[in-house]
Amino acid sequence: MSNFVHLHTHTEYSLLDGACRIPKLISRVKELGMDAIAITDHGNMYGVIDFYKEAKKQGVKPILGCEVYTAPRSRFEMEGRQDAEPGHLVLLAENDIGWHNIIKIVSAGFTEGFYYKPRVDLELLRQHSEGIIALSACLAGDVARSIMEQNIEKAENYIKSYLEIFGKNNFFIELQDHGIPEQKQVNAHLISLAEKYGLGLVVTNDIHYVSKEDSKFHDILLCIQTNRKVTDENRMKFYSDEFYVKSPEEMGLLFPAIAEATENTIRIAERCNVEIEFGNFHLPKFEIPDGTDSFHYLKKLCEKGLKERYPDSYESLSDRLSYELDTINDMGYVDYFLIVWDFIRFAKENGIMVGPGRGSAAGSLVSYVLRITDVDPVKYSLIFERFLNPERVSMPDIDIDFCIERRQEVINYVIEKYGEKSVSQIITFGTMGAKQAIRDCSRALDVPYADADKIAKLIPNELKMTIDKALGENGELKKLYDEDETVRKVIDAAKEVEGMVRHSSVHAAGVVICGGDVTNFV
Repeated sequence: MSNFVHLHTHTEYSLLDGACRIPKLISRVKELGMDAIAITDHGNMYGVIDFYKEAKKQGVKPILGCEVYTAPRSRFEMEGRQDAEPGHLVLLAENDIGWHNIIKIVSAGFTEGFYYKPRVDLELLRQHSEGIIALSACLAGDVARSIMEQNIEKAENYIKSYLEIFGKNNFFIELQDHGIPEQKQVNAHLISLAEKYGLGLVVTNDIHYVSKEDSKFHDILLCIQTNRKVTDENRMKFYSDEFYVKSPEEMGLLFPAIAEATENTIRIAERCNVEIEFGNFHLPKFEIPDGTDSFHYLKKLCEKGLKERYPDSYESLSDRLSYELDTINDMGYVDYFLIVWDFIRFAKENGIMVGPGRGSAAGSLVSYVLRITDVDPVKYSLIFERFLNPERVSMPDIDIDFCIERRQEVINYVIEKYGEKSVSQIITFGTMGAKQAIRDCSRALDVPYADADKIAKLIPNELKMTIDKALGENGELKKLYDEDETVRKVIDAAKEVEGMVRHSSVHAAGVVICGGDVTNFV
């Protein structure tokens, strides 16, 4: 393990606040000789899986966590300003139990505590504290903020609560120094409070961008987030350019007299060991109405459907049907087919329009006789193995189109059948395309709308168009870039933010159905 580990890091999934693209972040950590790093995005874990996979790929140990927002009172209280300004607390998963507990905490922050931001409270932390290491966070942390309010008693009450919830060995007082005057005052109190309560100290850098030079484009990102201009005096901004991935040597210079604070980053990193398993299926169980087992029920439905679909030739197709059913059974997908059959049956019986089926699923006789698809695989000589193949184990992929006006009725049916906690729509991320990046950066840099519009319109309307590609293809844009300083400034900034996540929303079609509570898995 290297002689320092960053435990407080915001990737681009701290939307329009963090400016660290994950591959670049991990490679920079490696370049500086560090072999572990934590992810602690604001209030969410959108980036955890990308982060985990990229870190493993580059040979860096991923430490999984989140900087949660803490409700001033209960997470259920949502009144005016008093509940609109939550504190911060860093949670790191020590083991698989802790990882699943953070999932529970963060999910409840959205489903129960959302008020401007996803918020959690002491009760929630108490319920799911096992396997978690907590750090007191930045100046917005409850302990530090209480000190800034000159309310030491309040700071001590928070410390007592976190001690009771996480235990003495799992709660650390966090020290930061980004050249902000308030931090120096707060740190003196934090050090004495840590001593009073026998708590470990840990030094962190509140990473929001990869390199020091990135602070300029991070400032533009903040303007995009808050819909302000860089020229606005009273806007949200960081008061130094120190929020980057510092080397172990740079971090060692921050608190040279407190070696323990640096050493504790290594001890915590060594304790945090989470292994995420991929490729396991967690399918819900389909309740069989007639008391038989799933396979025999599916077989009965298929044999009935075969006679209906092929009244004159069903006997000659029984071998193919048996082969497909045996493959589905051997691969463990019987319940999957019954679930899909059931909600399509519901849609059709209720006059909700359903598409005829797309992709490789049309090659399955089982899908056709269950009326999941309406394309005859026999007539068109379609191959089942392109859909399901025992040699290549992967989930069946049945693309289903429902009428947009009544699709929600099908989703509601599924929620009612499998339980609200077992069904979830999925997230989708809007990223900044070339034109969007130009327009956003122009607005932030206070470039007149007409000029911004002119630059954006010079980006060709093509799929997968990038700013670099546009500069190579459009001579007029390249000429403007070379000759006009303002245009160059806009385009350089836009290239930095291009492709970054801008916002999240609910995916129009993706629905997850789990065998149990969704938050046991994601």
